[in-house]
Amino acid sequence: MPRFKVYLDSSAISFLYADDAPDFQSVTRDFFENYSHNFDLFISQVVLREIDRTVDAALREALKRVVEEYPISILAEDEAEEVDDLAAAYLDAEVLPRSQIEDAYHVAYATVHEMDILLSWNFKHLANVNREVRIQEANRVRGYRKPLRIASPLEVVSEDDK
Repeated sequence: MPRFKVYLDSSAISFLYADDAPDFQSVTRDFFENYSHNFDLFISQVVLREIDRTVDAALREALKRVVEEYPISILAEDEAEEVDDLAAAYLDAEVLPRSQIEDAYHVAYATVHEMDILLSWNFKHLANVNREVRIQEANRVRGYRKPLRIASPLEVVSEDDK
């Protein structure tokens, strides 16, 4: 199996502590404990800012520990202008709702840095086939040829890959 480059949005990390969604929490734990070593994992400064805004101090520290304890790389900001422009293009073209600027940035970071997969539990705005098709079309129009798969952690765990 190829080693995929995976961008984690904040939900892919925060669901480790989602006591109100035990099934998703269990899958997320399984992903981090048993499968994360099979992927090259990345986050952006957007994810770190979202973590920093976590109101519950204990949860905020737990989320920071995840980033430190697992092999997660932080993407460089050297392509910031391109990321800004692409995120704005998604919003301007209504590929994502204007209210979802951080989601637009997650997709832009994953696209500009040529990720294979954007991993998210955000089914409404990211991890659904309709949104993925719209994002891929917007990317093609702007010259980004590498397809970006948007998936939930459930879609990347396989007993064959443990």
